[in-house]
Amino acid sequence: MIYIIMIAVMVASAIVQSVLNRRFEKYSKVRIGMTGAEVAERMLMAHGIHDVSVSCIPGTLTDHYDPTKKQLNLSEAVYRMPSVAAAAVAAHECGHAVQHATGYAPLRLRSALVPFVNFASKWVSWALLLGILLIQITSAPLWIAIILFGASTLFSLVTLPVEINASRRAVAWLSDAGITTYETKPMAQDALKWAAYTYVIAALGSLATLLYYIGIARD
Repeated sequence: MIYIIMIAVMVASAIVQSVLNRRFEKYSKVRIGMTGAEVAERMLMAHGIHDVSVSCIPGTLTDHYDPTKKQLNLSEAVYRMPSVAAAAVAAHECGHAVQHATGYAPLRLRSALVPFVNFASKWVSWALLLGILLIQITSAPLWIAIILFGASTLFSLVTLPVEINASRRAVAWLSDAGITTYETKPMAQDALKWAAYTYVIAALGSLATLLYYIGIARD
């Protein structure tokens, strides 16, 4: 059964990524009056956030907010393009800056998990290898690997409310600020919805893998 779930997650992931790319390509052609960078700067100012910088970074959909540096990093297309897609992404990342500034609890929890997740990701592969090699003797190394991998799964699950909330903030603010209209608001909402699905799939995939390892350890 677990194999069927994992295959289904893989297929769903490919479908969601394909649809997401098509949506962003489509909405990147719908022009509005502000670039992603301008949207980000305006949204930060509207929320009284003056200590977050907005930077342009290379890549496609590499946009992210770095709370340690208080830096909003936007990909080149998002930073420079006056499109619905760019505005949606920029506002979404600003949503994380607003979460950070207001002490949004799920974001604080996710940030607190980062050190352990980094440690776990460094050693989990070795622990899994050792656990599989010694499975006939003892399951202890495999359970250690499961605990380490469980940290990544927990991180994925905690990420869901963080991303969904950032998208809700983005859609609401874009509409309230008059940047999106009756026609373009659903486009921004749709783009961010499909982006959120990627996190849902990632969490389901991580959970399915964790259950798979637990099943091996219990046999």
